[in-house]
Formats: sequence, structure tokens, C-alpha cells
Amino acid sequence: MFSSLSRPRALALCALPVAALLAVVGLAPLPYAIAQPGTTADVLGEDQGKEVITITGAQVRATKGELRMTTILATGPSTDVDLRDVADAWFRTDRAVLPHDSVYPSGQSDAEIEKHNLGEMKESQDAATLAALGYLKKDPKQVKVTLHLADVGGPSAGLLFSLGIVDKLDGDGHGGDLTGGRIVAGTGTIDPDGSVGAVGGVSLKTQAAARDGATVFLVPKNECSDAKAEQPKGLRLVPVTALSDAVASLRALGQGQESKVPSC
Repeated sequence: MFSSLSRPRALALCALPVAALLAVVGLAPLPYAIAQPGTTADVLGEDQGKEVITITGAQVRATKGELRMTTILATGPSTDVDLRDVADAWFRTDRAVLPHDSVYPSGQSDAEIEKHNLGEMKESQDAATLAALGYLKKDPKQVKVTLHLADVGGPSAGLLFSLGIVDKLDGDGHGGDLTGGRIVAGTGTIDPDGSVGAVGGVSLKTQAAARDGATVFLVPKNECSDAKAEQPKGLRLVPVTALSDAVASLRALGQGQESKVPSC
């Protein structure tokens, strides 16, 4: 049918379906989520007018410095992400393209996902309390810990909650602050026995930490390479595998014993 057409016109006509296909593909939803650095919150401070960590049944010490849990901000479960969104995020250091199912459980509504995330946060808080009290050898039946942090779901604040409890009850063990007066940030799940687990999105969380003034970032050891990928200048990465590691490293930093503190 193109015998009577010039070569340029024939090529142009052939290109039309391809261009149309690319336009459709460019606008079609893709199975990805786009993430960026989120908020941070000082677990030693207040959230919406309430202490993040409230402890009764034991003497609580005043603290200086900050322990900031970090988050990522991802496109919503029902948000359509197209090829243009992916292409834009792919070349930015402050964005990450993640498989949708790695961020949100598949086959669930937005409400179900929110309920799931809040449930994970509650489990994480319970584990953090048991880990901290176990580390300090305090009876959880006599010491009551209440954790309050609104609008945050998931288990990744577990380590920082535990450290906050330790700092409020015991500090550095010698009358000083566990933070050494620094702004310390970090991430990591925690089990009741104090084991620290991976969380994902670490390279974005380090950026959030540096943005909010942190100079030290506690990272699950097996995520060191991810943390180093976009390591902000002036932010020290300290690998941890357990609550005891994190406490030991912070105490060493507070005492100026830099050589005793591991780095990624």
C-alpha cells in the first residue's frame, strides 16, 4: 500500500503506530512505587504534644541530644506510577524506584494496608520495650513503657525505640547521655531478644537523617552497602546487629573512643 508514497512519508506512517504504542506505555500504570526521604522524629522528645516515650515504675532521667527514627515517603498503595515517573526517579539520588509489592502487601485495600502497618508498629513497640528492659535487666511487670508516635507505621523504628528507653532509664551507664549530646539517627527492626533486622530504603533514610542534623546513623549491618551508596557528607555510618552493639558504639563515641566504634 506504500508503493505510491515517498520513502519519508512511508516511514512517517509506519512510525505512527509505534509512537502511539509508546504513548500508551508511557501513561500506563506500572507495578512500582516511588520513594523519597521522609520525616524523622526524636524518640526522646514529643510528638503532637505527647512524650514519645513515657515510663512509670522506674526513675527516669532527663536527656540531652536526640535519637531520631527515620522514614521514607512512598507513593500511596493506589497511586498509579507511569513510565515518566519511573524515568524521572531513576536518575535522581533522592528518589528510589521500588517494586510495589516490596512496599505494600499485594491484594489489599488502602485501609487494610494502613491497618497492617499500624499492627506492625504496635508489635515493634512491644518488642522494643522487651528488648530494652531485658538489656537493662528490669522486670517488665514492674516497669511500664508507653510509646506514642502518630502517623507512622511499620516496624523500622524498633531499634530507636529501644535506645530511647535505655537512654531515659540508664543513659550511658555512668551518669551521662547515651547520645553524648549528639543528634543520632538510625533504623532497624528489633526482636524481643535485642536482635536488629534489615528494613529497606536505607539510602533514603540517611539523607533524611543528614537533612535533620544527624552526625551518626545506626544501620543494620547487612545494609551497610546500601547506606554507603548515597552516604551524605559528615554522616558516620555505624553497623549494628543487636541492641547491645548500638549501645556499646554510642557509649564509646560519647567517651571519645572512636577506634572502638565500627564503621560501614
